[in-house]
Amino acid sequence: MTVEYIRYRIGPDRRAEFEAAYRAAAPALAASEHCLDYELTECEEEPGSYVLRIRWTSTQAHLEGFRRSPEFTEFLAAVKPYLGDIEEMRHYRPTGVTGTGRGAERSDPTLYEYLGGAPALARLAEVFYAKVAEDELLAPVFAGMDPGHPQHVALFLGEVFGGPPTYSAERGGHPHMVSRHLGRALTEPMRRRWIGLLEDAADEVGLPADPEFRAAFRGYLEWGTRMALMFSAPGADRVVHTPMPRWGWGLPPPYRPEG
Repeated sequence: MTVEYIRYRIGPDRRAEFEAAYRAAAPALAASEHCLDYELTECEEEPGSYVLRIRWTSTQAHLEGFRRSPEFTEFLAAVKPYLGDIEEMRHYRPTGVTGTGRGAERSDPTLYEYLGGAPALARLAEVFYAKVAEDELLAPVFAGMDPGHPQHVALFLGEVFGGPPTYSAERGGHPHMVSRHLGRALTEPMRRRWIGLLEDAADEVGLPADPEFRAAFRGYLEWGTRMALMFSAPGADRVVHTPMPRWGWGLPPPYRPEG
């Protein structure tokens, strides 16, 4: 994941038209499989100073995917009159330094916050992989597992459930996780056993048991394990770019691999 920042300086007589242009351009961003989200803001202390923030699945996806797509043509047509007003246009990498303030308590927590954050996920991974090691169906799949694998999975789940993007920064994001399943020829019984053991571990470590959380939690397990099954199948293509799933209390859009 990469964050693009575009800074504009717009005169007072052009601000309304500028914001209208970006409202017209927004559907093209929303339609792009390479765009995660976007936001246009104006400085309160210095009116006319705008910052457009766009989160792309990767810098390459932005430059080689979006800019070669029909959506870019639509986007550019709307904002082209303001290209000369750009003061900065750069990509920034996440550092993993992130969090929420007390003001966020007034809104719904992320799944990551609700389940107890990093400590809870670390316990979950530890208990789960202890069960895997004793399971006759899954133990052979994880034979010779890296001792750090449970912690890596905890980081991955944390990012999926709305926590810091540490897995992407340190491990390579969703494409790396996908690569760990290539050629493994996982089966439907393995998938179901994986879910069952993880839900048992969730009970054991005391993750929230309310219906709303468990529905969201189970939803990701279903989606993630079915994706793993698909990528592990013989002949599955290697995926270089695929967005990091972000799971919340609702539902994600259909999966579309990046071009």
